Amino acid sequence: MTESAGASSRSTKHNPRLDEELEHEVQGMLKAERATRAHEWREVEPVGEGQPDIDADPAGTLVGGTPVGMDEDAVVARAELARWLDRADFPSTGPDLVEAARDHRAPDVVVSELERLPEGETFERIGDVVRALGYPTETGPGPGASEPAQDS
Repeated sequence: MTESAGASSRSTKHNPRLDEELEHEVQGMLKAERATRAHEWREVEPVGEGQPDIDADPAGTLVGGTPVGMDEDAVVARAELARWLDRADFPSTGPDLVEAARDHRAPDVVVSELERLPEGETFERIGDVVRALGYPTETGPGPGASEPAQDS
């Protein structure tokens, strides 16, 4: 079976005519860098009153994106570790997770973080890994954090 020239650059979900119509539909928005729809019902609904603002700037802060008990650094660290480890990598020991991260071509900074994991422990999920590395999570502080005194 042969493909016609240029067919690989086209969508396989629509026919070429529909692809061109869809492309034409968004050209104004791309050039104007703002919504250009005449019908309000086609616009994305704004954030509700009392809801946290959505921050689309990846270099910005995580407004509304940090769970109770966690700080921004812990959220970023957990996300970066989870990015390079699959669910299939668990349960595993520290050395197995280091090997899995290397297999997934994780950056050296992620591998070196995983190399800090304590020996002889098995980790069931990413939350266990993050806590073992001393980062706070929603369920409590990591082992390196100071815990508040509890009343008896």
